[in-house]
Amino acid sequence: MPRMTAARAAVEILKREGVSNAFGVPGAAINPFYAALKASGGVNHTLARHVEGASHMAEGYTRAKAGNIGVCIGTSGPAGTDMITGLYSAIADSIPILCITGQAPTAVLHKEDFQAVDIASIAKPVTKAATTVLEAAQVPGVFQQAFHLMRTGRPGPVLIDLPIDVQLTEIEFDPELYEPIPVHKPAASRKQIERAVRMLNDSERPVLVAGGGIINADASELLVEFAELTGVPVVPTLMGWGILPDDHELNAGMVGLQTSHRYGNANFLESDFVLGIGNRWANRHTGKLDVYTQGRTFVHVDIEPTQIGKIFAPDLGIASDAKAALALFVEVARELKAAGELKDRSAWAASTQERKATLQRKTHFDNVPLKPQRVYEEMNRAFGPETRYVTTIGLSQIAGAQMLHVYKPRHWINCGQAGPLGWTIPAALGVATADPEGTVVALSGDYDFQFMLEELAVGAQHRIPYVHVLVNNSYLGLIRQAQRNFDIDFQVNLEFENLNSPELGVYGVDHVKVVEGLGCKAIRVTEPDQLLPAFEEAKKLAAEFRVPVVVEAILERVTNIAMSGTDIASVNEFEDLATDPSHAPTAIRPLAAS
Repeated sequence: MPRMTAARAAVEILKREGVSNAFGVPGAAINPFYAALKASGGVNHTLARHVEGASHMAEGYTRAKAGNIGVCIGTSGPAGTDMITGLYSAIADSIPILCITGQAPTAVLHKEDFQAVDIASIAKPVTKAATTVLEAAQVPGVFQQAFHLMRTGRPGPVLIDLPIDVQLTEIEFDPELYEPIPVHKPAASRKQIERAVRMLNDSERPVLVAGGGIINADASELLVEFAELTGVPVVPTLMGWGILPDDHELNAGMVGLQTSHRYGNANFLESDFVLGIGNRWANRHTGKLDVYTQGRTFVHVDIEPTQIGKIFAPDLGIASDAKAALALFVEVARELKAAGELKDRSAWAASTQERKATLQRKTHFDNVPLKPQRVYEEMNRAFGPETRYVTTIGLSQIAGAQMLHVYKPRHWINCGQAGPLGWTIPAALGVATADPEGTVVALSGDYDFQFMLEELAVGAQHRIPYVHVLVNNSYLGLIRQAQRNFDIDFQVNLEFENLNSPELGVYGVDHVKVVEGLGCKAIRVTEPDQLLPAFEEAKKLAAEFRVPVVVEAILERVTNIAMSGTDIASVNEFEDLATDPSHAPTAIRPLAAS
């Protein structure tokens, strides 16, 4: 039997589990693993500037392509604690990433040694498993189990903590004999799906709520086929956006308190039956449950049995992988259609599209400083259906979700539940690493951008091109808007006069100088007519120099974006609504008379 260090065995397993890219920062306690990475070859490594950034890069990498598992690596102590936010973000959205940390020698784990922290205990609540490996011979089995756990059932992250002496110990291991453990996913029965379809068929105004679990299962085509067979309109969740194109005749729009369309909420409120697949009834999607559920029958299909009934009790719950369930949904629907037993939904579907053509928000403003709505309008013009958008949280993300267009799965990459500021830059780098020839466009407010802007240097060093749209109002905009309920405007104002860039006025940080100092390209826009040319130039610069290119749009200081604090029936619009086609020239459907 061949002999090698446990660290080398771990690297060989990574390759046999399909890992080709890793993101991390070396350190003393993880150096044996890095030595094995170098000696083995076959795994490209991207050096992050912050270990939290590495974890978000791994997330972006996983989210960009079916089958990907991002790997993030750090040393002992604070490296692991820095990556906790990435693990939380990953488990919240069912994203499999593998976090590998170094650790102090096993003999001193109980002696408060330098940078020795019980990272496995810290990480347990935000992982599917977190293990400090104390015996070198267990390393292959722990890594084998990690990949099995990440892929089995509801996907999620795993942390493996490797003491330095464990990494260095030689073990007997033959990589040629290694085989991944088969993945298990629960599957619906034919009887369950027949019951669900019968309930759908008995309704008058059904909708399908398509969640991120469908994307995780790589089952978007099956969902579209089922919707087209039955003629049932589809409400994508924020994490399911792109499952079917925004311009599809059965796309009824997104629903929710914030990242929703006016027509999406209106369509849902007209429904009487809801089939949710791969979704978790997130509170910013549902709002107050009495409004969301009243007068509707619910069927909930989810891979995780304990998700069913967690938020409210459905009329029928089915524990199943989305792909397995949708294959049966399609099979049953085909049979019923051939037998002429499916209801005609054309009038109901047409009514959802009529709302889509009448209930729109205004985007065309000529104001200086810029209104954010105009930025998204020009983004729609500049970036086509192949664009992968990456964003995290804030008014920029909320308004972007209301006004941008997405046409394919994994083309809206958003950390939905955790929403950590700073996520966007490293996640975009991970997405662009996974899709190096694709069009990747990130969207940030100024505070999200400032949280981890050092990671732009990673894009410059490793030649990872993408376009980053930075909307700058020098405010914590979402928090400021939330503070209206408390009649305060406190500790959310980022303005100051920059001694080195007086031309910025009160906008403070000179992002162009910072971005250029990090080795990237930047364009500042102050006039609405400059937006489209700037986006076009940014695409050219990214292609030419193979680095991130930032387009900074200087916004008006205060804009309130449409949202509700309570329920989907009472969204406060704040701004003017579209009453003429020229008010929303890039809307999916031209505005019709209301």
